[in-house]
Amino acid sequence: MYRILIADDEGIMLESLKNIISSSYGNECEIHTAKTGRAVVEQAESYPPDICFMDIQMPGISGIQAIREIQKFNRSVVFVIITAYDKFNYAKEAVNLGVMEFLTKPVNKKVILETCARAMEQVDSTRQKRSDDLRIREKLETVVPMIESGYINNILLQDDFQTYHDNYTELLDIHEEYGYMIVAEFGDSMENGVLTNAVGASVKANKFYSTFREIAQGFFECLVGPIMGNRIVLLVPYRNGTETYEERVEIVTRARNMVHKLESRIDSKFRCGIGRVKEMGSTLKESFKEAMIALRESTSHVIHIEDVPAAQKYDGEYPRDLERRYEKRVMDRDVAGALSYAEEFFRWMEKQQGVSPEDMQIKVLELVMVVEKKAFFAGAVKYAIGYRRNYICELQNCRTTEEMKKWFLNKTSEICNNMESAREKEAVSIIEKAKSYIRDNYKKDISLDEVSREVDISPYYFSKLFKQETGGNFIEYLTEIRLRNARELLKDSRLSIKEICMESGYSDPNYFSRIFKKYEGVTPSEFRERLR
Repeated sequence: MYRILIADDEGIMLESLKNIISSSYGNECEIHTAKTGRAVVEQAESYPPDICFMDIQMPGISGIQAIREIQKFNRSVVFVIITAYDKFNYAKEAVNLGVMEFLTKPVNKKVILETCARAMEQVDSTRQKRSDDLRIREKLETVVPMIESGYINNILLQDDFQTYHDNYTELLDIHEEYGYMIVAEFGDSMENGVLTNAVGASVKANKFYSTFREIAQGFFECLVGPIMGNRIVLLVPYRNGTETYEERVEIVTRARNMVHKLESRIDSKFRCGIGRVKEMGSTLKESFKEAMIALRESTSHVIHIEDVPAAQKYDGEYPRDLERRYEKRVMDRDVAGALSYAEEFFRWMEKQQGVSPEDMQIKVLELVMVVEKKAFFAGAVKYAIGYRRNYICELQNCRTTEEMKKWFLNKTSEICNNMESAREKEAVSIIEKAKSYIRDNYKKDISLDEVSREVDISPYYFSKLFKQETGGNFIEYLTEIRLRNARELLKDSRLSIKEICMESGYSDPNYFSRIFKKYEGVTPSEFRERLR
């Protein structure tokens, strides 16, 4: 079916063209007509034509002007000009506008039908090209996600992947030399920082994967990996080898907005861990590990590894499954989980044939020393040869395997507690540094963003940590400091209220007076009167 629009101010010409075309092509065409320039533009909007026969001289706007207007919203129309004016300027304009044919009146039936046939061929060609393009796009939409998934899978699982890296980057048109990983975790609900029903969520993910992919790529120019349990990995190519503080904050903000949109479109809860920028290729695996650590070390919806001080130097790579689970629980400060895996490992050793008590002592010592070293790199324990000179003697003095196990479990519990204590101290240290900065700068126009920059963590995480450690928010603390200063200054009658206002960090005396009354119950002037 071809939609044809005929525009001419002469009724006889309109009917003649309509009859000629319909008599030859019948049901192949749907023909509409218009007698003015304005009418043809309006018709073209409500009834998008494939072919348009256009007279130049019509009431209102000319045919040339009408073509220009139509081409603003529809570039695919095939135009044929039919005019009684055989002028060079008109022909030149027609060529510039991409008009297929310029016919002068009178025009016989044969020429009209031949022109109409050529226009139909041009429409068919455009439709075929559009169809081919859509088919190619559909194939790409099927193939590209597979290539992206393969690329990310190989980064995470293949140690010798660097050999094939260039092939993937060429296929995916990646030009950046750096990138970082985002691990998106999903589940039914949040409990103690863990998303529940991982198995059920992974089944549901197959249904919402395409929606997830669309949303993720709306916020980040990223590659989307396959579903891995209840997680999906994003690889974000990056232009630089490092992030500035501002860039890191912007990434966290975008990730938070992405999570909000995901949860509004998909029936699931989401969390995101973000790793550091690494070189493209196999080294990106480290960014993935960092993103996973960020998820484990926080209950936040979005957390960047840089905002998890206790985890920044934690490596987390272990040689065997049982050891890995044990060490992970220790590093997670999960006392019960660590003790459970410690006992399981001990039972495994007891079942091994030919394993002597001395062999078990060595293995227990090795496990304890490994996690202590990990804890040291996480800033949780002191680490020096001299601190552990009694370990061998203590183990050798264990007369039974039960005593040896007890020693192992006690050390495990001690390390977990040290890890928890270190995290708390780290948080306290950050907040104390922030408080100190506030006390030194409260007279200035300081903001949460400025203070979070000073302690080098994102504003969102700083705000949460500040409230967690102090019981109040940043503004409340800043206001308390400023009003405490104001109360002291009000004792000095030599200073005006305006001077005290400025000295307390407020530029507007009226606002200062309102804030003071809100917290103190009286205005600054009334407060001063009470002191007399």
